[in-house]
Amino acid sequence: MKIVVLKGSFNRNGSSSMLANEFIKGAQEQGHDVDILEVAHMHLHPCNGCGYCGMDGNCVFKDDNTVIKKALLACDMVVFVTPIYYFGVSSQLKMVIDRFYSYTTRLTDKGLKSILITAAWDSDMETTSYTKAYYEKLCSYMNFDNCGMVLGTGCGSPSMTLESDHMKKAYQLGKSIQ
Repeated sequence: MKIVVLKGSFNRNGSSSMLANEFIKGAQEQGHDVDILEVAHMHLHPCNGCGYCGMDGNCVFKDDNTVIKKALLACDMVVFVTPIYYFGVSSQLKMVIDRFYSYTTRLTDKGLKSILITAAWDSDMETTSYTKAYYEKLCSYMNFDNCGMVLGTGCGSPSMTLESDHMKKAYQLGKSIQ
């Protein structure tokens, strides 16, 4: 299976990346082909709602979204990786999702499998509940097959993440992908 991991954190060595790397390790051990896109470090513009693309054409912006679009239209699974910032996905990842607009029809028609991996400082599950609800609604709207989530509560720093059971959960989720 071809898997694209969209990492939405500027911190390449932070908690969400650590969880993503464990997922990737498990998926690769199962023989899956994994591409990692560090979207927080890519040159991207936010969607401005101009309608130029007509939801199924070229975007008015010429930026790294073409790389993301090409990868997603060629894969079988997308993995959304984000730290939780004020109860939601990072603005960098949200910008990528908003740019789905220019190829919504083609992306929806694919019926991609998807996974959500988050890292939050707080241990309270309510901290991740809004991101979880957003992701589930996105899956419903985009016709994505939700294959699981790692809602990494209590993962506010790398040391907290290493001590949590979320590292093992992320690895096992990667191993379970079929």
